[in-house]
Parts: sequence; structure tokens; C-alpha cells
Amino acid sequence: MTTPTITSLAPLLDRLFDQDETARDVMRAAFTDVTDADRVRMMRSKTGYRDLYARLKDAPLAVSRETGHLLYMLARSSRAKAIVEFGTSFGISTLHLAAALRDNGGGRLITSEFEPSKAARARENLSAGGLIDLVEIREGDALETLSADLPDQIDLVLLDGAKALYPDILDLVEDRLKPGAIIVADNADHSPEYLARVRKPGNGYMSTPFAEDVELTVRIH
Repeated sequence: MTTPTITSLAPLLDRLFDQDETARDVMRAAFTDVTDADRVRMMRSKTGYRDLYARLKDAPLAVSRETGHLLYMLARSSRAKAIVEFGTSFGISTLHLAAALRDNGGGRLITSEFEPSKAARARENLSAGGLIDLVEIREGDALETLSADLPDQIDLVLLDGAKALYPDILDLVEDRLKPGAIIVADNADHSPEYLARVRKPGNGYMSTPFAEDVELTVRIH
């Protein structure tokens, strides 16, 4: 039996998750002059997030190990072939999703990253994992990079960029979501507009909080 790609990636992922843990001090240092309340306002602002992510350009901002496994499992179980990701960072979540595509027999993963240095790191990590051929990294503002040339049908979406933009990114992909498509939104509690939309009956979604920091949503029609 062929070893699952995600298993073969374990040493690389362990190293990257360890780097993320070490970088927590970098994250704390980036906000020594900002109160917790101001940081929340920055996360929820459609303009303030630029300052937020500029401060965090050297931080991996990785999904948790558990969320990484969840992404792989969801992509595998849905037999995903077309995935869109908002917020590449260093590519840890991207590796999990691309591994699922590989084990599904191939596909296309489009991911968008605002910070050029992070996009470069993600390319290095995906190349090290032997998955770069499945991934298209689009640098720049996702409102532009994800506004064109998307698959006709999208199987899975990961939202893990600027939280204030989650509703706007959903606008870009919504018409292409196939029935049964899965949306995973990390730290969605910082996007109340997004949560209200996907949880509202009659809007075409079923949605529920999952674990501590993930909103799991399914497009039902």
C-alpha cells in the first residue's frame, strides 16, 4: 500500500510547527505597543489589518496541528480536486491541502498571500515537500488575485487571512462552490459578519463552530 503523502511529510511539518512555536515570542514582541483591544480592532478592520500583518511578516501564523489534520481529512474524504486558500503564510496549511490533492490523484490548489517574503517561504516549503506542482501561489491583495481564473467548481475553501475580508472572499468564490463544498474558516470569531452570513437559515449554508477556533461550513445548494 502506498504511504499517504501526509505521513511522508511528517518530518517537514514537525520542523515547521516547531518554528511556529518558537516564533510566538516574535508575535508578542510585535505588539508590545498595542493593547489587546486595539489588536482585536485591527483584526476586524478592513483597513487596520494591513498594519497588523505588516507587524507579523516574520511569523508563520500556522494553523494548529489539529486543524492541519482536519484539512487533510476533509479534502481527502470529499475527494477534492479544486481548492482555494486565502492566506498562505509559510505554507503549512497549504502542505496539508496539497498532500490531500496528491493522495486524491491530483488537482489544483490556488492560494493567495499578501506578503512577498511569506510567499517565497511557502514556495520553498512546498518544493521541499514535493508538492509545488499542485499549487499556484498568487502574491498580492486577495481581493484582486482571487477575482479571476478560478476553477469552475470549487470543492474546498480555507479562509485564514485577514479576518475582516472573509465575507469579501466568500463573494469571490461563492458562485463556484459546488453543492457539498466545504469552507473552513480559521479564527472566524473575529469576522462576525461572515459568521452571521453562513449561519443564517436560507443563505445556502450549514455551519457550526468546530474545536476552539474553526468554523466549519458546507454549501448545501
